[in-house]
Amino acid sequence: MITDKTRPYTVRPDKLSALAGELNLALLRNPGLRLVLGHGSGSFGHFAVKEHMTQPYSPEGAGIGYWRGFAEVWYRASQLNRHVIEALHEAQVPAISIPASALVGTLDGNITHWDLTSIRAALSSGLVPVIYGDVVFDTANGGKVLSTETLMFYLAHHITPRRILLAGLEAAVWADFPERTQRVEKVTRGTYDAISGKVGGSHGADVTGGMKSKVEEMLRLVQEFPRMTVQIFSGEASGNLEKVLLGEHLGTLITSD
Repeated sequence: MITDKTRPYTVRPDKLSALAGELNLALLRNPGLRLVLGHGSGSFGHFAVKEHMTQPYSPEGAGIGYWRGFAEVWYRASQLNRHVIEALHEAQVPAISIPASALVGTLDGNITHWDLTSIRAALSSGLVPVIYGDVVFDTANGGKVLSTETLMFYLAHHITPRRILLAGLEAAVWADFPERTQRVEKVTRGTYDAISGKVGGSHGADVTGGMKSKVEEMLRLVQEFPRMTVQIFSGEASGNLEKVLLGEHLGTLITSD
C-alpha cells in the first residue's frame, strides 16, 4: 500500500503522508490508544530479495556474494522504513523504529529469541514502536527474510493485543481473487476451507506469501487467543485507517468462531 509493488524501490509518498496523518488523528481522538505499527517491505525488500539473495547458503561457508546480497536486502528494507519514520515524524506521531535485524534470531526461519524490552518501554511511554519486514541472522540457514506478519504473530504471543489490523490495497479478503466479486465478510477456521483455494496471493512482487499467507497465519493466531480479532481492510480510501483504529468494522473480520 505504501509502495508501488510493480516497480522496484518506489514509495508512494502522498499515500504514506495521508496514512500518517490519519494515524495522528486517531491518536488525538483516543489518547489512550496503544499501538505497535508494522509495515512490510513492499517493492523495496521483495525486489531486493529477488535481485540479490540469489546465491544458496552453505553451512560450510557462504561466500561474500551471499552476504552482500543479505546486506543489500537489509539496506532496502531499512530505506523504506526511513520513509515511513519521516512521514510519521512530519505528522507528529511519536514513533520509534525497532528493527528485527538487530534484535531477532531464528532457527530454520522460526524465531528463537527477540528482546522485547524496547517495544514494551515504548508502549508504556505512549510512543508508537515501528517494526517491519526485515532480514535476520538464522542459525541454520545464514540469513532469512521475516515478514511483518511473522513478527506480529510472535509478538502477539507476548503482548496479547486486543486487535490486529492489516491495512493494504485490497478492500477485503476475496473468495474469487483476482476477479474480486465475492467479498468475504468473516473468516473462521470452519469457513476457511471452502475458500482457501481461491484466496490468492499478492498483486506485484511478494516473497512472503501474499494474502493467503496472511489469512492462514492470522487464523492460527486467533485460534490460540480466542478473544483476539483481526481485520483485513483497504487503506486506499481516505479515512479508512482512522475509522478502523477508532473501532469501526471495515473489510474482513477474522475470529476464532
